[in-house]
Amino acid sequence: MKKHAQKIGSGEVGRFDQRNTMFSRPKDPERSHAKVLEMGKKHYGVRSFKDNEGYTLLDWAFAMGSWYLERWWGFGNIVGNEGLYEWYPDPAEIAARDRIPPGEKWVVSDPLEMTRIVKKAALYMGASAVGICKVDRRWIYSHRFDPRTLDHSAIDDIPNTFEYAIVMLHEMDYTLMRTAPAYGENAATGRGYSTMAYMASSVAHFVRDLGYEAIPSGNDTALSIPMAVDAGLGELGRHGLLIAPRFGPRVRISKVLTNLPLVADKPIDIGVREMCAVCGKCARVCPGQAISFDKPTTEGLTISNNHGLYKWYINPEKCFQFWVRNKGDCANCIRVCVFNKPDTRFHSFIRWHVKNLPRFDSFYLWMDDLLGYGKRMKMEEIWK
Repeated sequence: MKKHAQKIGSGEVGRFDQRNTMFSRPKDPERSHAKVLEMGKKHYGVRSFKDNEGYTLLDWAFAMGSWYLERWWGFGNIVGNEGLYEWYPDPAEIAARDRIPPGEKWVVSDPLEMTRIVKKAALYMGASAVGICKVDRRWIYSHRFDPRTLDHSAIDDIPNTFEYAIVMLHEMDYTLMRTAPAYGENAATGRGYSTMAYMASSVAHFVRDLGYEAIPSGNDTALSIPMAVDAGLGELGRHGLLIAPRFGPRVRISKVLTNLPLVADKPIDIGVREMCAVCGKCARVCPGQAISFDKPTTEGLTISNNHGLYKWYINPEKCFQFWVRNKGDCANCIRVCVFNKPDTRFHSFIRWHVKNLPRFDSFYLWMDDLLGYGKRMKMEEIWK
């Protein structure tokens, strides 16, 4: 493993407060200034639609249909321990519905074999990739925040017996992501979040039926990207997103914290740090100018950054400001990322070279531009 792969979790970092995320701050009138609150009203308010390409009612309805499972039944995007992401459902009800005798437990004599089985089950249920990590308590939020009630309370109710996290990646559609920042991208994102809710709850249920405890999690409860890095599922990119070997940054992440005996994977090095150092495409096309051109650092820019980690920090406020202007979200950084490619043999060949021959990164970037990757696709082409 190269030295830089070990720096991702380096630095003095404390647990992050969920109230400080850029999605929570616009809902928190007690602590947020007027500008942030006004952005929240516009972003979370009722939409008005025009005939602009990619921003019609048709496009928005498509996106909301993709979000349905998460928004109506999951709730893990922000809240946690609710809906499909419930932590401790009634074991008697589980036993009755699944027809398992109360107290029945699968004896794990070989954690490595149990790990293989869990991964196999998760992939069969629909995960795009699965890894296991030891639960680093730094990645668990210090406090939870409910934007509906403004409840702000410490997260101190996860026992130390929850030693492992089953971390899953969920691929987002390559074609729809090419429509960013229009609503087709929002549909791809929505399907990713709905898949997260289905997968995290299903894998957690599988673990519970084996007689163990499981906490399913989306973006709630704990930081997903550091856990995915620890689980060997990818590296952190300049744009602040996980870059996975097969899918690049075109993934969503869910996880299940558990006391099931497992074996953790190790972090990987696929050449992201070297490539991001010479690339900078995401920073150049960011409409909010929220992505840094500078070198990695341990100091973030706002309270929505998790300070202390050695990485490239984005500016969440600038990013969210564009979301408000765009009346949606964005993901231009995902669209143009040099790692965002279809999972083909040819691109597997190129990925091998990026990992093993980083001195040619500038040439790979030149080829990426020459072949026209990262150009925006119109929603009109999606509907044909």
